[in-house]
Amino acid sequence: MAVSNDAAVNRSGSAHADRNIATAKGDAKSKGIAILEGLLGRGNASVIPLREPQVRVLPHEKPDARPKWLKKLAIRHTVIAASFLGLVALPAALASLYMAFIAADQYHSTTSFAVRSIEGGVSTDILGMFTQASGGSTVSDSYILMDYILSERMAADADRRFKLEDVYATRGLDYFYGIGADLPIEDKLYYWRDMVNVNFDLASGIMQVNVKAFDPKQAREIARFVVDQSDNLVNSLSLSARNDVLRAAQDEVLAGEARLSKARAGLRDYRDKSQEISPEEGAKLAVQLIGGLEEELTKLNADLAAAKSQMGEDTPRIRVLKTRIGSLEQQLTVERQRLGAGGKTSAAGDPDGPDVAGRIAEFEELETEREFAERAYTAALGSLEKARIEANNRQRYLALFIEPTLSEMAQYPSRLLNALLVILGLLFAWGIGVMSYYNIRDRA
Repeated sequence: MAVSNDAAVNRSGSAHADRNIATAKGDAKSKGIAILEGLLGRGNASVIPLREPQVRVLPHEKPDARPKWLKKLAIRHTVIAASFLGLVALPAALASLYMAFIAADQYHSTTSFAVRSIEGGVSTDILGMFTQASGGSTVSDSYILMDYILSERMAADADRRFKLEDVYATRGLDYFYGIGADLPIEDKLYYWRDMVNVNFDLASGIMQVNVKAFDPKQAREIARFVVDQSDNLVNSLSLSARNDVLRAAQDEVLAGEARLSKARAGLRDYRDKSQEISPEEGAKLAVQLIGGLEEELTKLNADLAAAKSQMGEDTPRIRVLKTRIGSLEQQLTVERQRLGAGGKTSAAGDPDGPDVAGRIAEFEELETEREFAERAYTAALGSLEKARIEANNRQRYLALFIEPTLSEMAQYPSRLLNALLVILGLLFAWGIGVMSYYNIRDRA
C-alpha cells in the first residue's frame, strides 16, 4: 500500500514538473513575440493566424494510373523513342525483310587475262610467257582496255548484242536491283558499271573481270562477249602499231630509192659529158702514153745527137729529127697538162674542160654518193622486209588463262552484309541527329 502511494506521488510530481516546463516555454515564447512586435513597432497589431492550404479536387478529375517509370519520362524522351522506331527500327526491319525475301539472286562469271607482247624474244615455257615483263607499252594497253570495258561504247555494244533491258529486267518485286525500260544510254552505262567489275594488278599485269547477272548462263555469255571485244581491241591496237612501222619503213625505202636515182643520174650525166666510163682508167692510159712519148723522145734526141756528129745542121735528116722532136715535146706537154700539170685540156681537146685530177675528184664524189645511196637503200629494204615479217606476227595479244566461269550458287546480293550496313547507317544518322539536338538544347 505504501509502494502504491509512493508511485502515485511520483506520477503527480512528474506531471506537475511537465506543466511547469510547458508554462516556462509559453512564457518565453510570449516574451519573444512581445520583443519582436516591439522591434517592428507593431505592438498593438493583432496577429492573424495563417490558414492551412487546402487541396481542391475537381469532381471530374481522375487519379493518374501511369506506371512510375512512365511518369518520369519527359516529352522529349517520347519524341526520341518515336524517332528511333520510325527512323531506325522500322526501316531496318523493312530492309532486312527485303534482303531476305524480295531481293533476287545474282550469279557472277569471272574471267582473267593479260595483255602480253612478244617483243624481246619468246619465252620457253608457259609460266614465263605469263610472267615475263612486257614493258610500259603493255601496261598502257591494259589501262586502255580497262577503260574500254567500262566505257559507253562497250555498254552500247552489249546492249545491241544482249538487250540489257531484257537480261537485267526486274525479277518479281525486286525493283531495286533490276533495270527499267526505255532508259537512255547514260543510265544503262551506270547500271553496266554496277554489274561489271574490273580489277587490274599492276605488278603482274593480270586483269580480272567479274560480270553479274540474274542467270548464270547469261553472266557467262556476257563475260565471253567482254573477252572477245577486248581481244579485238588489242588486235586493232597491235595492227595500228604494225601499220605505223610498215608505213615508216616504206617511207624510208622511197626516200632511199629517190636518193639512189639522183646519184645514178648525176653519174650518168658526168659520163655523158666526159665521154669516159672512169677517169681513173683514162689517167692510167695517159700515164702510159706519156711514158711512150718520153721513150720515143729520148730515142729521137739520141738519133739527133748521133746525126749532128756526122752531118751538118742544114741537112734534111737533122731538120726532120728536130721537127719530130718538137712535135713530141708539144704532145708530151699537152698530155702532162691533162694529168694536172696546170693546164685545162679535156680528153676531147676542150681547153675549158677539167684536167684528169679534177675529173677524178668529181667522179669520186659522185661515186661515193652513189655507193652511200645504194647502202642506205639496201638497209631500207632490209628494214621493210623485217617490218613486214614482224607485221605478220601479233606483237601484242590477249593472253586468256581463265575462261569465263559458270556459277552454280548465287553469290549476290550479300543479304546479311547489306542489311547490317543499312542498320549501321540508320543508327549512325539517328545518333548524330540526337546528339545535335542535345547539343543545341544545352547551348540554348
